[in-house]
Amino acid sequence: MKIIAIEEHWNSVAIREALDRLPDAARDESVAFNTMGDNQARLEDIGQGRIETMDAAGIDISILSVVTPATQALPAPEAVALAREANDEATEAVRAYPDRLRAFATLPTSDPQAAAAELERCATELGHVGAMVHGRTGSRPLDDPAYDDLFATAARLHQPVFIHPQIPSDELRDAAYRGLDPLTDLALASFGWGWHMDAGLSALRLILRGTFDRHPDLQLVLGHWGEMLLFWMDRVDSLSGVAKHLERRVSDYIKTNIHITSSGMLQERLLRHTLDFTSADKVLFSTDYPFHRPDAAAIEQFFATIHDPSDRARIASGNAETLFRLG
Repeated sequence: MKIIAIEEHWNSVAIREALDRLPDAARDESVAFNTMGDNQARLEDIGQGRIETMDAAGIDISILSVVTPATQALPAPEAVALAREANDEATEAVRAYPDRLRAFATLPTSDPQAAAAELERCATELGHVGAMVHGRTGSRPLDDPAYDDLFATAARLHQPVFIHPQIPSDELRDAAYRGLDPLTDLALASFGWGWHMDAGLSALRLILRGTFDRHPDLQLVLGHWGEMLLFWMDRVDSLSGVAKHLERRVSDYIKTNIHITSSGMLQERLLRHTLDFTSADKVLFSTDYPFHRPDAAAIEQFFATIHDPSDRARIASGNAETLFRLG
C-alpha cells in the first residue's frame, strides 16, 4: 500500500540562526523543542538520511514543511529573503528525490503581499504543492483582510494551505498559560493545549470572516485530528445562528473546505471520532516528523484499523494525491 505523509518538518540553517538572533521578547520559546535530542539534525537533513528514515517507516512520499514558526516571527525584509531561500532549498531536495519528496511553500506573512507573490512563485515556478502557515503573525490574525490576496492566490492556483500551530501571544500566555513552573507553562501553551487552540481558532475565524464564500475553491488542512475543531463541531455550528452573513452553516465549510490529518497521533479512537464528523475523503496521513517517529509496525497497525479497503487507500495516499495534485 502506498503511503504519503503530508506534515514532515524540516528547517533551514539560515532560518534557525535568524530565530536564534531574535531578542527574548520576540522569540518563540517553543523552538527549544527543535533542538531536543537529535531533532535539529533530523530537521536539517532533507537528503539521503531523510529518505532512509522514510524507507524504515514504509513511507513512499513526504511533503516537506518548515517547522514552527518558520519565518513568521521575523521582520518583513528578513522573512521575505529567508522564505525565498528556504523554498529554493526545498526545491533542490525535491529535484534530488523526485519520486520521494514534495514541498509546501514557506511564506513571509509579515509582508502579506510578498507572501501572496511567493506562493505564486512556488506554485508556478518551483512546483510546490501547497503552503504551510502558522496562524497569526505578530498581532495580526490570519483572517485579517490584509491576507485576502494570499487566500485568493491559493484558491486560484489550487494550493491547499496547511494551518500549523504556533504558540499563543504573550498577552494570551500571561492571561491563561502562565503562573505554573516555567517548563509547565511552556508545555501548556504549546503541545499540551495552546498550539491546538490557536490553530483551530485561526481556521474558525477564517470561516466566520466569510473567506470561503469569497474563495469557495480554497482548501485548508488542519493537523492533530482537526486541532479540536471537530471535537467541538456541534457547538461551533451554533455560531451559524448569529453569523447571518455566511452563505452556509459553519459545519458545512468544515466538511467541504477543511482536510484533517493525523500528525503522528495514530490512535484508532481519534480516527473514528474524526469520521463521525467528516468524510473519509477529507482525512490524510502524517507523522509530524521528527517529533513523532512511528515505525513501520505502528503505521501498519494504524491502517489495519481502517476496515474498508477503499477508505484505507484514500487515507494512506489517494486523498493526498487528489488534494495536492501529485499525479
